[in-house]
Amino acid sequence: MDHSSNLPPLDTLRAFEAAARSGSFSGAAEALNLTHGAVSRQVAKLEHWLGLRVFVRQARGVSLTPEGQRLLQRTQEAFSLFADTSDRWSEQRGAAVVRFSATPSVCSLWLMPRWQRLESGDPALRIVLQVDHRMVALDEEGIDLAIRCGRGGAPGRVSVQLFEEWCFPVASPALAQAIGEGGPQRLLGQPLIHDSDAAGWRAWFNAQGLDYRPRPQDRRFEDYNLVLDAAACGLGVALARPPLAQAQIDSGRIAIVDPRTALNPVSYWLDRPLGQPRPAAAALAIRIAAEAGLPPAKLASFLKQEARAAA
Repeated sequence: MDHSSNLPPLDTLRAFEAAARSGSFSGAAEALNLTHGAVSRQVAKLEHWLGLRVFVRQARGVSLTPEGQRLLQRTQEAFSLFADTSDRWSEQRGAAVVRFSATPSVCSLWLMPRWQRLESGDPALRIVLQVDHRMVALDEEGIDLAIRCGRGGAPGRVSVQLFEEWCFPVASPALAQAIGEGGPQRLLGQPLIHDSDAAGWRAWFNAQGLDYRPRPQDRRFEDYNLVLDAAACGLGVALARPPLAQAQIDSGRIAIVDPRTALNPVSYWLDRPLGQPRPAAAALAIRIAAEAGLPPAKLASFLKQEARAAA
């Protein structure tokens, strides 16, 4: 365990204090809107950091060791100080709060236009957003739902494919007009823009009977937001990835260069941690599925899949 900060991670102290106050990991999980497993791992992480036991595990809960009693007193004193000086340290997480993780491009291009609809309804929800490129450990970080782009099947989570992408080339209106119509090979005369994965361009050219490998003149950006910005600024040709790019096509910010399409080998997945989802998380998953056009049968399997996996 890294002790470079000389302080244990704050999340481990929150889990420890809640478990000490309630007398069980289950009670702490309910208070923090986490899973039992997430609380257990946070406490184990704290004990590893300290090099000692803070709880005695019992059949019907936990009790503090002498070291745990001393730590609880200091932790509660510290939390009281935090509460007095800043409310940033006490995040209010009611039953209708859902912690959601997505990449920047998914957040700005897909989630934000739908945010009000996703939060509205019965029950009313409040989405607490974590924007991250990492493949986060959902359970350990207390994330209820996540959307990631990939090939699916990530371990330690339940996943369902939200939508596939039939991609096609786009550029700024001026560059699209300059390129004009013709065979797909004409696009090789332009810089091709892609994100960290050029598999989409390879799939598109392969579908047209051509080979493509990234070249020095091509432009790579880590986030799809920047890919679209670069295309809109005339820096080259990008692949439209519906539904993320459709609004910018409709607005005229970017234009279709070639109508031929190809299936992107990666797609978007809705993920959740193992275990029974909280009611608020299940409600948000239902709304996301409706926005994405996910068949009800697939959503039902996504919400119940853990029961089969645990059997």
